[in-house]
Amino acid sequence: MGVAKYIKDEKGAIQEVTYQSGIKVKSSYGPEDLEKAGFEYDKDLGQPGEYPFTRSLHPLSYRSRAWTTRQYTGFGTPAETNERFKLMIKNGQNGLNVAFDLPTQMGYDSDHPLAQGEVGRVGMAIDSLKDFETAFAGIPLDKIGSGLTINAVATIMMAMYQATAEKFGYSKNQISTTPQNDILKEMIGRGAWIFPVEHGVRLVGDSIEYAVKELPRSNPVSLCGYHIRESGATPAQEIAYAFSIAKDYIANVTQRGIKPEDFVGRFSFNFNVYGNLWEQIAKFRAARKLWAIMLKEEYGVTDKKKLFLRGLFGGGGSGLTKEQPENNIMRSAYYALGAALSGAQTTALCSFDEAYTIPTPRSALLSLRTLEMLMDEVGLRDTVDPLAGSYFIETLTLEMEEKILEEMKDVEKWGGMTKAISSGFIQRKISAQAYKYEKGLQSGEYKKVGLNQSTEDGEAEKTDVELHEYNEEWAEKSKANLKELKRTRNDQEVSQSLAALEKAARGSDNVMPHLVKCCHAYATVGEMAGVFREVFGEWNEPDFY
Repeated sequence: MGVAKYIKDEKGAIQEVTYQSGIKVKSSYGPEDLEKAGFEYDKDLGQPGEYPFTRSLHPLSYRSRAWTTRQYTGFGTPAETNERFKLMIKNGQNGLNVAFDLPTQMGYDSDHPLAQGEVGRVGMAIDSLKDFETAFAGIPLDKIGSGLTINAVATIMMAMYQATAEKFGYSKNQISTTPQNDILKEMIGRGAWIFPVEHGVRLVGDSIEYAVKELPRSNPVSLCGYHIRESGATPAQEIAYAFSIAKDYIANVTQRGIKPEDFVGRFSFNFNVYGNLWEQIAKFRAARKLWAIMLKEEYGVTDKKKLFLRGLFGGGGSGLTKEQPENNIMRSAYYALGAALSGAQTTALCSFDEAYTIPTPRSALLSLRTLEMLMDEVGLRDTVDPLAGSYFIETLTLEMEEKILEEMKDVEKWGGMTKAISSGFIQRKISAQAYKYEKGLQSGEYKKVGLNQSTEDGEAEKTDVELHEYNEEWAEKSKANLKELKRTRNDQEVSQSLAALEKAARGSDNVMPHLVKCCHAYATVGEMAGVFREVFGEWNEPDFY
């Protein structure tokens, strides 16, 4: 699947296999390998649904309930995104995973000069509560949970989701939302940050504290090893860095006088599935086990359900190729297989055309159908953890645990994740790895079908996908709606709510209740983010090259 390194002889026989995390794979495995690794059934595997949850979080796993499907969706205006939401729900999707455009992610309204050419391009444009009301019109918010893929302004979107639900007549106790809200991984892997590190972490802490007190069904943060992996991390580093980031968020919230037992059960995770199938399966099994052990032994968490590593295993964007794009249909199916075999709670696949464009309805539904086939045709729901007891898988899981723990110890030596990010150390390390991997693809050291092997003549001229063209009318509609909003809203109410928000931001009060009031007053995303920019300033990334 593109990331393992193979050494073959002149006849093509495999002589050596090394996974990206540094694990060398033997030609065969037996009981002696488990004995050598110190494997103990109760300690390392156990029964399904029992601590340390290596096999699954629940005793019957998929026998009792299939995994949630939550395809990444959103583009153009809120009205167009609402149509796509309803299409996916009508066709069997049971959760939303919302995409926002770059101006929204960076806290700018659609009429800001920096938004030019980007309004609605890679997600839907959101300027105010009015847009959320349009986007979620007709969606049963008490039955459909929504992931909000947003980070720097996640507090604003979380408040806006609550305000929208209240406008529609739902209680805040009925709604379930999961903002991505992982600003430290943005500084490592994606770049959609705004505020300095300490203020970004403070906002994450505010959202966690608020959710604990006011939003009982919502998950205030989704820790994203996914983007760290996409940026060049190994599978072991993906888990290790996500857990190290979680430890910094836990520290922030416990300093507020809240016990880990009261909030860590609300954490969710977003992990990647591209790469060697067996390495991914071992990664997820090891992660589930290590997370439970860490919470129990380091933080004293005793409630069984709060030890669960919950989240979405999916995507796989870096595994896709522009070359021979239909191959991505098969790749995504294998990624979904890996997620299912490793006990994913929720899955979302990158569609085959995403190397080129926003998914069309056809490609998005193909991804959904792929997941449904695994559920209902292939047999992935027949039994719990079908790979349990495999000499290879159990040995590999133990070796992956060791690699993850080694990476976490390195982070501790650097002074913790926040310090390592502030100095640029992590970014430098991962960038170097990404460069080395890309050179390996170009040289053929890492094999990729359709890219550096099994290629076709004229490949560069062929796309075989329907391009989702950018529409300038999206920006004009958004600007017109914004202008009308500002004409009709109560300016005094907006000013008062923004002033209260500024006071909270300058002090130590939680900003979330003030953001909810700002949203109800129809303050814009740019106005609320503007308050934070004025109070916190913006982060200047360290020069780490």
